[in-house]
Amino acid sequence: MRRAVIIAVLLAAAAPATAQENSDLNLIPQAVQNAPEAKPESPPHGKYSVLDALGGYTYRGTLAVPATYGSAPSRWANRTSLDALDTWTLATDLTATFSDQLSATFADGVGFPNQVVRNDPRELYLTWEPLPETYVETGRINVRNGVAYGYNPTDFFRSRTTVAQASSDPSAQRVNRLGVVMLRAQRIFDGGAIDFVFAPKLHTPSRIGAIAGPFDPKFDQTNAADRIEASLSFELEDLSPQVLVYQESGRTQIGLNISHPIGSSIVAYLSWAGGEAPDLIVDAIAFGRRTRTIPDVAPLLPPTDTARRFENQVSLGASWSGEDKESVSIEYNYSQTGFSKRDWRNWFSTGANSMLAPEMWYIRGYAGDRQVPVSQHQAFARVDWYEPWNFEHFDINALVMTSLEDGSCFGQLAASYDISDNWSIGAFLGGTAGSARSEWGSLSSAASATIQVARYF
Repeated sequence: MRRAVIIAVLLAAAAPATAQENSDLNLIPQAVQNAPEAKPESPPHGKYSVLDALGGYTYRGTLAVPATYGSAPSRWANRTSLDALDTWTLATDLTATFSDQLSATFADGVGFPNQVVRNDPRELYLTWEPLPETYVETGRINVRNGVAYGYNPTDFFRSRTTVAQASSDPSAQRVNRLGVVMLRAQRIFDGGAIDFVFAPKLHTPSRIGAIAGPFDPKFDQTNAADRIEASLSFELEDLSPQVLVYQESGRTQIGLNISHPIGSSIVAYLSWAGGEAPDLIVDAIAFGRRTRTIPDVAPLLPPTDTARRFENQVSLGASWSGEDKESVSIEYNYSQTGFSKRDWRNWFSTGANSMLAPEMWYIRGYAGDRQVPVSQHQAFARVDWYEPWNFEHFDINALVMTSLEDGSCFGQLAASYDISDNWSIGAFLGGTAGSARSEWGSLSSAASATIQVARYF
């Protein structure tokens, strides 16, 4: 993914704050080591659990662009979490929802207490139904948009919301993440819905990788700008389109989500967002200067076009479901603001200078913090198999993210088994592959293995 700040492309999963939390090179193992496996998005009643995850990690030696973390990355980590999700009915037309994760992490190089104890306040909001099928919500809410599995361009509220978790699957990260403080109104009608969101600015933005206090609400991450989103969902024959308009800091983006069944077992989908914006390099350096992470006099490197133009973000894919509880999803992701092959060459040549390496890693950390691809072209594939070979209460899944710019990739294999209604065990194996001068091969993270035990109440 859930981390001078260096956060892995796309897999930014905000694992527990550690000495290397501001390191893109170490994001993937930290994400794999630290969090509970995602549970269903909307459980009907409260779910409480205690989870313990123990992981080990390996790293590459010499890197094409020198790492800039202050201390050596952790070789092991153990994380214990208390996880809560509940909804209470306060009146016939009023409910309250609460979702939180409190964790304690022990690892080599982790300091007490800010880097050991971490509370992630995911959601806390009220839902009022003044009229039938009309809802008003206020508080901290996780609003998810998009129909893709690897990257959702229309998931506009994903930035800076990552929460530590055992799986690096982007779908799991969408479920288990920080919500945004907002006012939301929704009207559901026959064949569709209208939704309006206003999320106010509550704090100036914090630096990427800044270590917050154990019980900091993290408004400097989730509510650092005024944001507005409006969406319309409706049925159109076999299509299920959703049209969105989003505005933040003077930038307006338009979004579209469409899914369409093909036969009885395949669903094709498209997620698109477009709007005027600078490229990733310009945007990252501007944010670094605004948060005083990068000096105003620092040069804009690597060399890039500073013009703002209409930029497109696209995810196009299909998902197949078989009769034996298996499914396969294949997806193409395009981010026009991301790195081209020329940008990658410039990134490696510039970063070879150890004086400039921190700025190069900052750009990648910015992309991870925003949960956007670094490369312009990416492929994503995922396989799920529930109860394979009729092995009850057992499931396995695997995913691969591949940069189409250089062929490097990140992969994860996961398996879980429900021992009983109250106990489960899971295993996660992850790793990166590629040449030293490739997107995934340039990371120090090489491989990781995590065992997680969960007790549900």
